Amino acid sequence: MMPQMAASAPHTRTGLDTSLETMRDDLLRMGSLVEEQIVRAVQALKARDMVKAQEVIDTDARVNELRYKVESDAIRVIATQQPAARDLRLIITAVHMAAEMERIADHARGIAKLSIRIGDEPLIKPLIDIPRMQEIACSMLHDAISAYIAMDVRAAEAIAGRDAEVDELYRQVLRELLTYMMQDQRRITQGTYLLWIAHNLERIADRVINICERIVFAETGELKEYKPAHSAAVPVTVDSAG
Repeated sequence: MMPQMAASAPHTRTGLDTSLETMRDDLLRMGSLVEEQIVRAVQALKARDMVKAQEVIDTDARVNELRYKVESDAIRVIATQQPAARDLRLIITAVHMAAEMERIADHARGIAKLSIRIGDEPLIKPLIDIPRMQEIACSMLHDAISAYIAMDVRAAEAIAGRDAEVDELYRQVLRELLTYMMQDQRRITQGTYLLWIAHNLERIADRVINICERIVFAETGELKEYKPAHSAAVPVTVDSAG
């Protein structure tokens, strides 16, 4: 008589749930840190605070570490827990969100670097639209993280609609800065830096939309694009976030 093979131990969710919760907590910490980075970067610009700008640059490494941790944990969970269906979507979403937030932090770092380049020279125009762009972008990111916690598809979809205001503010900044630069060539350098700063904020809002798309995917399994290609702001070819 053939010996009966021992039944494999039933898979329990304890380890998987713990791993998913750890990744979620890391994403929440990352989101809070990234939001703070954006705010501090624009505050440094407004206050002409070079020390605060440098702190934003230095803190970027902490964001990178959190991204790598999320990715490492995701690989480990996939290899050891064999997640399926919705759990796998949650893991993939966590990896994508971590990547997008790391890039958002890079844009904040880019703003800080540009603030240092401008230094303490008088600004060629009052900062009105750029701080407003920052407020909207940060609000979008904050609400996206809340939508992720609740896995709220409708909330995630609604956030994407707020990007149009950021795009319009960017176009307004572009028009005004070009006017200033055409009137006086001495304003071209700073005007270009301010344009790159506005572009970084516009890209932050775009990346928040990418996060929202992944939240919808995690909950529904459907990948949708919420920012039409024709709505993109005027491109700037220089990678000011690098």
